[in-house]
Amino acid sequence: MSFNALKKGMNARVTRVSSDSGEMHRLLEMGLTEGTTFRVVKVAPFGDPVEIDLRGYRLCLRKNETKGLEVEPVE
Repeated sequence: MSFNALKKGMNARVTRVSSDSGEMHRLLEMGLTEGTTFRVVKVAPFGDPVEIDLRGYRLCLRKNETKGLEVEPVE
């Protein structure tokens, strides 16, 4: 599923990083790599940005920054 389909309170895991853009490289450096689990903390009213909690810190992401991320929901 697409990162943009996530809702507040969902837990998810990164399954694929399919872009080689500078934005994807930056996200990889911040720890958003394949297999990483995270929780969606907040979603702005129009869905942009999305705040996630991963690896002990929170990160806000815009839709255009996450186009190359595929995720799967986890319990």
